[in-house]
Amino acid sequence: MRYKVGIDIGGTFTDVIAIGDGGETYVHKTLSTPEDPSIGFINGLTELAEKAGLSARQFVERIDTIVHGTTVATNALLTFRGAKTALLTTRGFRDALEMRRGIREEQYNNRYENVTPMVPRHLRLPVDERVDAEGNVVRKLNRKDLEKLAVQLKAEKVESVAVCFINSYKNPAHELQAAAFLRKKLKHCFVTASCEVLPCIRFYERVSTTVVSAFVGPIVARYIDRLEKKLAEVAYRGTLLIMQSNGGVVAPEVVKRIPVVTVLSGPAAAPTAGAYYATMLGYENCITVDMGGTSFDAALVIGGECVTSTEGSINRYRIALPSLDIVTIGAGGGSLGWINNGGMLQMGPQSAGALPGPASYGRGGSLPACTDADLLLGYLDPGFFAGGRLKLDVSAAQTAIGEHLAKPLGLSLVETAAGMYRIINSNMAQGVRQISVERGYDPREFLFIVAGGAGPVHAAEICSELEIPAFLVPSVSSIFCAAGMLLGDLKHDYIRSCYASFRSLDRKHFLGLFAEMQKEGVATLKKEGVAVSKISFHPVLDMRYAGQYHEVQLAADWRSVQSFALTDIFEAFHAEHNRQFGYSLKDEGTEIELINVRLRVVGKNEKPQFAKPSGKPSTAAEALKGHREVYIPELQAMRNIAVYDGDLYLSGTLLKGPCVIERITTSIFVSERYDCLVDPAGSFLVYERARFPGGESEIRKRYRQR
Repeated sequence: MRYKVGIDIGGTFTDVIAIGDGGETYVHKTLSTPEDPSIGFINGLTELAEKAGLSARQFVERIDTIVHGTTVATNALLTFRGAKTALLTTRGFRDALEMRRGIREEQYNNRYENVTPMVPRHLRLPVDERVDAEGNVVRKLNRKDLEKLAVQLKAEKVESVAVCFINSYKNPAHELQAAAFLRKKLKHCFVTASCEVLPCIRFYERVSTTVVSAFVGPIVARYIDRLEKKLAEVAYRGTLLIMQSNGGVVAPEVVKRIPVVTVLSGPAAAPTAGAYYATMLGYENCITVDMGGTSFDAALVIGGECVTSTEGSINRYRIALPSLDIVTIGAGGGSLGWINNGGMLQMGPQSAGALPGPASYGRGGSLPACTDADLLLGYLDPGFFAGGRLKLDVSAAQTAIGEHLAKPLGLSLVETAAGMYRIINSNMAQGVRQISVERGYDPREFLFIVAGGAGPVHAAEICSELEIPAFLVPSVSSIFCAAGMLLGDLKHDYIRSCYASFRSLDRKHFLGLFAEMQKEGVATLKKEGVAVSKISFHPVLDMRYAGQYHEVQLAADWRSVQSFALTDIFEAFHAEHNRQFGYSLKDEGTEIELINVRLRVVGKNEKPQFAKPSGKPSTAAEALKGHREVYIPELQAMRNIAVYDGDLYLSGTLLKGPCVIERITTSIFVSERYDCLVDPAGSFLVYERARFPGGESEIRKRYRQR
């Protein structure tokens, strides 16, 4: 038996899934180790081996591929604990990083503070050189400048250097010379050049993205080196791949060179898995949400494809590389409850994390967290949390909520816990509005796919607030990101600026840019072991009407690009502009401009086959574990309701709400007006019975099954 393994390290839990070549699936959750995530990585492998009935070494020897999602870069940005970084840039442009776009995000907030630059001014060092907008050298690179700066950087004990010169996207020679010189002189330093990260127009976006890559570079590189060393120690000889922000996977060598591609490494896997499930089940559009221990991530899948963006940012730092369009808020099982200055109950974004964790974990935490509230409301069984491996302390949860929240608010324990539950659900509903309503989509028209260990406990009330009548909890929902990592293809994104009117666009130059990117992508994928027959090309054109400042990214047809079929491209552009903004200038004769050309080169990965449960399905009566007191939001009271064993084979079984469905890795709360139907793949379809009296067939019809 050979295995493929996905490992997702979150702020609280490390999720591991192994799928055998016969479809056999093993899943496991273990506590993360924030002090060194690689420890949790190896712990997860070792503990999963026990479930497979093998020793750690036997199990590792049978693994062909490990795909890993890491939050190392994300955490470095969120906590501002990156490497000591310097920036070398053209004289006169050292302050562009701090000036940004000159826009105040909160225009009417007089106390709003500008973001702290990752590179302080004394380490933003000017270099004598200049290339004009056409790529012509106006002033040669001053080597003496570089020699002096190398001495200064060494004296400052800088760990990382970003090199970003003006107009280098047109002519990268100076950047490449400077980067090569610094790598030779400063062997201890991580050095990156903007032409290697984001060779395109718009200086601020380019310098910001390059500095972010430099800021997290040494930390990410050290982590991967440490991880590879630990894997070697347990005799792993298979392939290691890393999840990227764009939903694809890539070899560790690429990540070490361009570490910024991993800033959304973990969250990107959930939409990837969501797209797979939506397509497999025949649904066109879905919203995927992932609620773990620390954060809540929401993303859109439209037409079976994940929505991407090049306008991302983390902690207000601009990152212009293609990444999945994900909204992240601080709402998870570890989110802490607190009282603001106005005496109002709040939830998050502060989190108890993995250590000490919620008070009920019994690991030293004393502050009230979302998990503590869920426990007091009866959604969690204190003796069956994580399949019984982690016993929850009810009295500790009562003490934490009572002392810190209930007494100051003058409420009972249940009222306070219900308030915590309601507030965090409202926060998450707002996150879903950001990814859907604020982008022009109606969330009621999307199937809601729920992931994360904590997500299914809260999904019914999030859907209720958003008027979404149905949600799906996949069979692997609690380790959805880890599963999604095994579903990602190898992807490499390339960009070239080509600022020109289509009227004057040179065909040879246009096709030459794509040929250049195509050649680079194919060479990289070959090194990663991908056969040419499994490589595909996906061009994107950044286009706009003359006079506009921002462009529309048009996913073009590869054949239209190759044949320079401008009429087809123009028609597609007018249609896309009309879809996004409600109008087009098709009949006005307005000139169309091309800003950038992009190419995504994809190496198709063989997808693992998830085994479908088999045998005689259990009935609802056979799955009944018992009854317990659970809080019913519609009634605002505790009621004695049924608790079912969700780990039994329940294909076709209807479980009527209100009830709780317990699995080893999660619990699903089906509220008063909902029912739950289990499909043949083991997924749980929860829906409002009044809206869908015909059950599953009506749900499929509503969400436009293909």
